[in-house]
Amino acid sequence: MTDNPIIPDFGGPKADAPKADKPKGAKAVAEAAPAASGEAKPRKMVFIASKGNLDMAYPALIMANAALGEGVETHIFFTFWGFDLVTERTMDHLKFSMLGNTAMHLPQVPKMPIPQLLGALPGVTAGTTLYMKKTLDKLEIPSVREMLDIIVASGGHLWGCKLSFDMNGLSEDDLYDGVEAVISATDFIELSEGAQVIFV
Repeated sequence: MTDNPIIPDFGGPKADAPKADKPKGAKAVAEAAPAASGEAKPRKMVFIASKGNLDMAYPALIMANAALGEGVETHIFFTFWGFDLVTERTMDHLKFSMLGNTAMHLPQVPKMPIPQLLGALPGVTAGTTLYMKKTLDKLEIPSVREMLDIIVASGGHLWGCKLSFDMNGLSEDDLYDGVEAVISATDFIELSEGAQVIFV
């Protein structure tokens, strides 16, 4: 875990875990990409969060947290169902469903797939959601709201998609406080100029 209390290193090696040897030539810290003029430019990363399932909420949030820990300018753009991550009425109630997840298996038994048909049974989505939340809690991974609080406190920027905002019939009062603005696709293209863009 990092010494910085604001930016925990989720998924990092435990204190008692053996350190892996770095391959020859590996660099400890990612460096800024050189500009056309030869000068190093500060790194910028933009994550597009497009899905509203509990399991799909975390990739963008954890990578954004890691980027901030490395001093990278970080933005998250919430669009379509990803807007549920920053909508007050849904952000604390995200679900994990087995339906449509062809890789679904028990974590302890990776070679034993779970039939997707089970996901259609009453109560299964609630059960798998509860199981995932307990697993995340055991690993000391914060809730989606807490992760967003950490990202905002660490200097990350959150943006909502105007089209998704209008499609969902939302108002500014419906949004998580950390969302800086609701912007158009054109605004997003300008915002992401020169950034690494990661779509989740």
